[in-house]
This record gives sequence, structure tokens and C-alpha cells, in this order.
Amino acid sequence: MKVCQITGKTAQVGHNVSHSNKKTKKIFNPNLKIKRFFWEEENRWITLKVSAKGMRTINKKGLDAALKDAIALGIIY
Repeated sequence: MKVCQITGKTAQVGHNVSHSNKKTKKIFNPNLKIKRFFWEEENRWITLKVSAKGMRTINKKGLDAALKDAIALGIIY
């Protein structure tokens, strides 16, 4: 499933609008990357599927705080 494990971002649905203003359904997927992070508290590497905003959140708060927030929001278990 296409969900960021830090922010909880998922795919959104919208319209492609042509020049004649005809609308067709389109899915806007989040910018997800599979990335390994070193978790210093447990002294091990973990692999997460994160969006670009999720990577910025980890850089800003730190991995441990970002994981605790994601668990509190129910995004990861």
C-alpha cells in the first residue's frame, strides 16, 4: 500500500482536466522512497517507506521522536 510510515500520507483522487475541460479521474500518489535509517537507540538499521516530507520530518525531529509520533498517531504499530 502506498502510505508514508512517518506522516501517513496516502494517494489522493482528483481530475485530469483537458483543454476542452473534459475531466477524467486521476490518482495522485505520494512521493515515496524506501530508505534505510540508523536507529541509534536500538543500535540497528531500519527500513522505512517514507515520503519526501517524512524525510524532512526525520531530519528536523530526529528518528526516535518521529517514530514515537507516528506510533502515537496510529500510523505504525
